[in-house]
Amino acid sequence: MTKYNFDEVIDRRGTDSIKWTKKHLQDNFGEKESIPMWIADMDFKVAQPIIEALTERAQHGIFGYGHKSDEFLEVVVNWHKKRNGWDIEKEWILFTPGIIPALNFIVETFCNPGDKVIIQSPVYYPFANIITNNGCHIANNPLILNNDKYEMNFSELEKIAKDSRTKLMFLCSPHNPVGRVWTAEELQRLGEICLENDVLVISDEIHSDLIYRPNRHIPFGKISEEFMMNSIVCSSPSKSFNLAGLHVSDIIVTNEKLRNELNHKLTTIDIDPGSFASVAQIAAYNHGEEWLEQLLSYLRDNLDFIEEFIKERIPRVKLIRPEGTYLAWLNFSDYDFTELELQQIMQKKAKIALDDGYIFGAGGEHFQRINFACPRSILQKALESIEKSLEGIN
Repeated sequence: MTKYNFDEVIDRRGTDSIKWTKKHLQDNFGEKESIPMWIADMDFKVAQPIIEALTERAQHGIFGYGHKSDEFLEVVVNWHKKRNGWDIEKEWILFTPGIIPALNFIVETFCNPGDKVIIQSPVYYPFANIITNNGCHIANNPLILNNDKYEMNFSELEKIAKDSRTKLMFLCSPHNPVGRVWTAEELQRLGEICLENDVLVISDEIHSDLIYRPNRHIPFGKISEEFMMNSIVCSSPSKSFNLAGLHVSDIIVTNEKLRNELNHKLTTIDIDPGSFASVAQIAAYNHGEEWLEQLLSYLRDNLDFIEEFIKERIPRVKLIRPEGTYLAWLNFSDYDFTELELQQIMQKKAKIALDDGYIFGAGGEHFQRINFACPRSILQKALESIEKSLEGIN
């Protein structure tokens, strides 16, 4: 067994990391020396088998066009079977260089300008841009915060879904930024509403491997044959194994008619996985599980550290403890700051780069999202900076 050291601090500056580049931090957060805790990539070295596979591929020395090999597809089939008990077929898998491109292609394929797409705010903010940039309208079904836990508003969802102009729903599962891992009952109700109203479910499951026990991820397509035929499931090893820069995602479309329509769109732009993306996915799914399990243990301890720190030292900040993802949702509403005041305190006083809650849409005001996938020493420094920035504020 390889024992991975997630406490190791690795200097990422000078590596073209958007998360750590001083110019980006200066331009977007006002301080080039900010502690970056914003974008969802991890400050951990990837699993050794992935490094070795990529090194071997690099030493080959030729980097021509790649393709979706049988092995590239089969590892996805095997992974979903092993981790989630979901039986899929390799013929159902389409490749895109990331889930954001996939969502754009999906909206272009299945919507016309003026159509509506459902989202559940506060939610991953690119969803809104994808919808509006394609000439469609956002149909927002805001989540309800009830006793520090978010729930779906099914009665409002049903009203929105009945609108004949509503064509798609973006389901964030697990949910980013609030960290919910949806139960079978919640997904069943959502699926029934969408099926009854001819709304196609697009399930973004990019964080589905990052689940904290006793919670369990349920692929939307696994629930029933009817749901599987009325959905497109977006998956990827990028969050699970810290491979976001390699641009790889696997779009699972069981319904042959839908798959052919989407594939027609994809073939017009002729995209296949690059050599390194293919090698990394195969190595991650075949040999990365040991690293992933150790990662989850470390992340769970980081989450416990955040919870204890906040409880003891900044109790007016409330942690919405995530059931999945490595993103924590911090509630600053007890301070009654405006959005700008909260932003300036974090950026100028704490000198920490977080994602402002308001960018996630309605319901995100007074929140900040923090990425805790980092060595604990960095996390502690960030929390201490937040604590200091709030001293003396009534």
